[in-house]
Amino acid sequence: MPASPAPGPSPRPRARGTACGALSAVAAAVLVAVLGWAAPAQAHHVLPPGIPSTSAAQSQLDGLTVRAKNNGAGYDRSLFPHWVVISSPCDARETVLRRDGHTVHVDGSCQPTSGRWSSEYDGVWTDQPSSFDIDHMVPLYDAWRSGAHTWSAAQRRSFANDVSSPQLWAVSASSNRSKGDRDPSAWMPPRTAIHCDYVKAWVNVKHRYNLSVTSAEKASIQGTINARC
Repeated sequence: MPASPAPGPSPRPRARGTACGALSAVAAAVLVAVLGWAAPAQAHHVLPPGIPSTSAAQSQLDGLTVRAKNNGAGYDRSLFPHWVVISSPCDARETVLRRDGHTVHVDGSCQPTSGRWSSEYDGVWTDQPSSFDIDHMVPLYDAWRSGAHTWSAAQRRSFANDVSSPQLWAVSASSNRSKGDRDPSAWMPPRTAIHCDYVKAWVNVKHRYNLSVTSAEKASIQGTINARC
């Protein structure tokens, strides 16, 4: 048999590894420069407060009134005053951005000057908060058609600015606009990992505000709980 080569380190693999590492670093820098964002190291997602356990969500779902939605007559978005001041000078939008972001810094008027945010609906990260919307988990129009048409102005104001429940989510503008006013029977986030928390949050908001669900809405939520939770 031929003699084995003498042991010893080979400079070629080290040079290749160094080159690959350098290329990876350059590629990452280019992505940050071009896209304006990158997920932080060891990134983790931040959920709004108040999402119930699966058993609590099931109990809340079972207790919701099932009926058809009204036709939406009389609805106007202005009937739900939103982005009101929560703790001066921060309004509801700014409060959510501070609550759910990473290493967020704000100026004297509570406008974020730096930070990172993750969109639970589609997994998008940004360091530009202006590119994110604050989504009402239960949309204002859906709430109107599910019982909010009987509320006082103060109740609608509270609903539209509720930062202590899972009603307000910082998400990418594209995912929020894809959702529109649709309930879980007609739209679910593209990121399947959030489906369980999404429907539990939906149920909790409807439970808190005594809003009804349709039979299709309830069946869809139940199916998601069974499959994802």
